[in-house]
Parts: sequence; C-alpha cells; structure tokens
Amino acid sequence: MVSLYEKSKKIYPRSVQGLFVKWRWALVWLTQLVFYGLPWLEWNARQAVLFDLEARRFFIFGLVLYPQDFIYLTGLLVISALALFLFTAVAGRVWCGYACPQTVYTEIFLWIERKVEGDRSARIRLDESAMSVRKLGKKSLKHTLWIVLSLWTGFTFVGYFTPIRELSALTLAGALGPWQTFWIFFYGFATYGNAGFMREQVCKYMCPYARFQSAMFDKDTLIVTYDEKRGEPRGARSKKADPKALGLGSCVDCTLCVQVCPTGIDIRKGLQYECIGCAACIDVCDDVMDKVGYPRGLIRYSTQNAVANGWTQAEIIKRAVRPRVLVYTAILGLICVAVGVSLFMRTPLKVDVIRDRGALARLVEQGRIENVYRLQVMNATESTQSYQLAVSGLEGVTIASETSIEVRSTEVRSVAVRVQVPPGVAPGSHPIHFDVRSTGADVAQVSEKAVFLVPR
Repeated sequence: MVSLYEKSKKIYPRSVQGLFVKWRWALVWLTQLVFYGLPWLEWNARQAVLFDLEARRFFIFGLVLYPQDFIYLTGLLVISALALFLFTAVAGRVWCGYACPQTVYTEIFLWIERKVEGDRSARIRLDESAMSVRKLGKKSLKHTLWIVLSLWTGFTFVGYFTPIRELSALTLAGALGPWQTFWIFFYGFATYGNAGFMREQVCKYMCPYARFQSAMFDKDTLIVTYDEKRGEPRGARSKKADPKALGLGSCVDCTLCVQVCPTGIDIRKGLQYECIGCAACIDVCDDVMDKVGYPRGLIRYSTQNAVANGWTQAEIIKRAVRPRVLVYTAILGLICVAVGVSLFMRTPLKVDVIRDRGALARLVEQGRIENVYRLQVMNATESTQSYQLAVSGLEGVTIASETSIEVRSTEVRSVAVRVQVPPGVAPGSHPIHFDVRSTGADVAQVSEKAVFLVPR
C-alpha cells in the first residue's frame, strides 16, 4: 500500500540572535503595546478607541463615526490593500515576517516554550521521552501560560467593542453576558490554536497571501536569497582549510538555516512560497560566516537580478524605483490624501429626513396645507449642541413646530417637524430643503432635500 499523505513533522525552530531578530522583537513589543494598551487609554472621559456596535458609534480618539461613515472604512481597507501591494513589490513578505499577528503570537508562544522546556534539542528530547512527572509539569506549565495569554488576548479584543473597564468589572463580578463570554473564549481559543499548535500550517495552507504573493513579485523584489554561486558546492571542512583548494563554496552545510526557519524550509533550494521573509536564516548564517572567517551575506536580502548580475547595494536601491512601485506609491498617496482631506472637512452633523407616511398631506387652519416629517439629527461632536431648523424651496413655506432643538454629545435626536404652505400652491410634489445649522461655537450646517406634497 502506498500512502499519498505525508504526515507533517513538528518543527522545532532554533533560537537565534542577530539584527533581524532584534527588529522582529522590536515590532512584537510595538504591536502588542498598542494592542493591549490602546483600550485602556481615555479621551474626553471615555475610551479612546471604542467600536460600540450596540450604540452604532465608533470612537477613534477625537473622531466620532456613525454607520453613515462607512465610506471611511472602505478607504481604510483600500489603503491597507495598496500598502500591502507596495511593500510586497518592494521588499517581499516583510509584513508576514515582522508584523503579522500569526508571526507575532507564534514568536511569543515560542519564547514561552523555550523558557519552560529549553532550547531546540531539549524540546526534542522532552517530546521523545516517556511521560513522567517532570514532563507533565513542564507541559502543564507551558499550556497554562499559553491559555492565560490567549484569554487575555481575547479579553482585550472584546474590549475594543465593549468598554474595557466595564468589561473588567463584569468579569471580576462573574456577570459577563453570553456574547461577551463567547467571543472572549472564541478569540482566546483561536490564539491558542493558531500560535500554539498550527503555527506554520496557517502560513503554508490557510493564509491566502502566500498563494497570490507571486503576482506582486518580480525579479527586482527584495527577498531572502541564498547566493548559490558563492555557496556551492557546499560541504563540511575544518576552520583552517582553504575552501578553494577543496573545491568547495562558502556554505559549510551546517543546516542551521533550516533549523532556525519557523516554516521548516531550506532556503538554499531557492525562492519558496512558504518563506515568510523573517530573515532568521540570515542572522544565523552571518554568525556562522563570522566563526569560520568568511564574509557575511551568503544568505541576505537581495533580488534575483542582483544575485544573478552581481549588483551593488546602490544598484539594488536604484532598481527598486520602477514603474510598478511608482504606480502603487502614487495611487496610495492620492487615496491617503483624499481620505485625510475628507476627514478634515467632514461636517460633525448629520441629518436624515423621513416622511410621516400616516398622513402625506392635510388641510389645517386658514386653508394652509401641512406635511409632517421626522428629522433625525445626529450630533457627531462630544459636546451638547443647539441647532436651528429652517425650510426653503416654496413661496411662503414655514415650519409650524419648534425650530430650535438641542442634541447631547454623540447622540441622535428624532424630532417631528410640521411644514405648512399657504393656499394656492399648485397641486403635485414640490422639492424643498431642510436647513439645519448649529448655533454654538462649533459651526456646522447641513441641507437635506425633501418633497412637499399638495393634494389635487
């Protein structure tokens, strides 16, 4: 019987030190300080960043957004996609290698694993040994720390949608609602499973980015490359031996570049879609080159054209400014400017006009004709505002109800407005405009269209 399924082997990444490891940990610290710390920041006596789905308000520092502002979310997604295209075209999978949540949490979970179970060889021996009190204790401690971190991650994520201080009080009192409990455990379980067990499987099989990245790569994209001309033929040798006399290249075939790879690939086989560009192999190879007395850079960030043609660093940088990169940069810049200008010029007042369908038109005193509307006035500022209502578009049209309203900060007030016209207006539908203007220090004015109906 021939099996067509190859059982995946557990990868035990070796720890490594170097420049790119420092960069990766700097981004781990940066991203996690932002993620875990941001919900606890206050702004105007409220949570600085809060997506309050129940109240349909989104607070981002000084911005208060409503569902009607969905266009800004679209702009943010477009900017993120174009930025990913640009970074990928220039420097390959730098997002995957340094800032992707899967990479970040896998790095944190691996750090916990190393602290509890030891280095690579110690972890391999522990897994291959029979169950014992020592093994059970180490495994239990590791998984306990993983679970605590995962639940804290799930709790923090839910804290972006439910005020985190309120969420903390409910948690301590054991009074969490069913949906809050579900999502905390759901995201906690996802973190625990993805970073603790699936790890490279997520990058290799689940993440779509690994599959379509080749559409954004070309031979001038910076990638982690192995200099085959310099490294081959590979082979072991003594430190004092002359590799040229032995007919060998610079690669000593130590396989450390494979041992440190979080996805378990051999970078010496060339560009592979499983490579996330973390550069761990560069750091460990440079360390080996230092020890044997060879120049660094056998494995390095370079381009396929640069390796093939022996380009210098200046030539690589010069080639990075190519039509594809310029187009991505121009489009990204224009969209960023457009979104920024739109946010800057955004009016912190929104008005929706809804007709009273119970009575389309009616006759009132002195033969005047009246239509009733419902105005929903949304105050997108964080202070109470007074608004003046006016109507225009027909001769003699007036508002017969209150013309001044007050709306509290970030609130929506619905008010019935009775609009009347004198007798003699031609039958049919007539366009009118409702003008809503703030009377306080924050000047804002909105004009909304409506239709006034005159019966035949």
